[in-house]
Amino acid sequence: MAEKVYIVGVSMTPFGRHEDLTVKDLTKQAVNMALRDADCQLEDIHVGTFANVTQGHMEGQHSIRGPIALREMGLQEIPIISVENACASGSTAMDVAIQYLRAGEGQIGLAVGVEKLFSPDKGKTFSAFDSGWDIHTVQENKDLLLTLGQGIQPPEGTISDKPYSIFMDIYAAFARFHMHEFGTTQEQIAAVAAKNHQHSVHNELSQYRMSYTTQEILDAPPITYPLTLPMCAPVSDGASAVILCTESGLKDFGFDKSRAVEVLASVIQTGSDRKASELDRHVSAKAAKKAYEKAGIGPNEISVAEVHDATAMGEIIQIENLGFCSFGEGGPMSLRGETKIGGRIPINPSGGLESKGHPLGATGLAQMYELVTQLRGEAGIRQVEDARIALAENGGGLYGIEEAVCGITILAK
Repeated sequence: MAEKVYIVGVSMTPFGRHEDLTVKDLTKQAVNMALRDADCQLEDIHVGTFANVTQGHMEGQHSIRGPIALREMGLQEIPIISVENACASGSTAMDVAIQYLRAGEGQIGLAVGVEKLFSPDKGKTFSAFDSGWDIHTVQENKDLLLTLGQGIQPPEGTISDKPYSIFMDIYAAFARFHMHEFGTTQEQIAAVAAKNHQHSVHNELSQYRMSYTTQEILDAPPITYPLTLPMCAPVSDGASAVILCTESGLKDFGFDKSRAVEVLASVIQTGSDRKASELDRHVSAKAAKKAYEKAGIGPNEISVAEVHDATAMGEIIQIENLGFCSFGEGGPMSLRGETKIGGRIPINPSGGLESKGHPLGATGLAQMYELVTQLRGEAGIRQVEDARIALAENGGGLYGIEEAVCGITILAK
């Protein structure tokens, strides 16, 4: 039987604009903070994985990003694996390190994710997202995905004339599909965004820390109906890192077991061909089912979750996929306040991508930072009471009518 794997160290830089810091700088900050959190030395690391999505596009560093960023700070001679899996890169990098340790190839692993997306050239930043789907079938992609929004006519004046990512149009189409199928309202979507921005007030590492009411979210500048600006994740720079250890490593290296968090399940899954109506076959729903089976638990046992809310609509879709409510009930559940800290199942106590920020390669590992902090009881004002089991959902790219890849991680105190 493969050894159990634990998270013994986590870190996250502040997310936001870091014009004076390089990919190497952010990597070094995150790794050193995670090492300090674990009380571990760089020379103890047996394998390193490095998640990044856009450095090739933004800087021309298309290859060997991990070895370059980590060698700079002294990590050498060990396996270092560069990982790109769109927005799910961080979760994928951690999964690769977990599988390495479970295979008996080492006792301590590092997973780090970093992104530098800010640029004076906004066109260059937004075009970094253009390869998040099949670049050979761009028009077909648009036609297929935007068709999902048919049946709901955007009111006049609800589409921004400023540049934004094509993926916001896609999320808007997902939202209109949900509105058409289930009666989901713009107010319900706004309630998700208001909740997440309120959570982020107490997260000192969040990109945005301003509280909004649901009405203020509705009255904010439009992006593309039904999405307004505070419902959408911003452009972000930042890094996050995780130190992993086998059960034997806990003993051999003298880690503080009281702060170690067990990885009950780590699942990386790609999507499959399906009809829009086949919601139970969504890649996240299928990956979650597999993760629950691996962990030996059900969704009702999850204390807290971080989900991939590139828009507020994304959170509604994912809490349904994860089994926290029935399909079509995510909007009403959110409006009732059940996903707030103190609610039935707190979602995104960090503030989520909408307000915490979304530096693509770092996002999945930042979810680990938040959930480990919660399970350790170290989250301060945003602490979820009696948090015992936590789940993260991290999606990447688009293929067909859903994310191309999904990562589900379940952790236990």
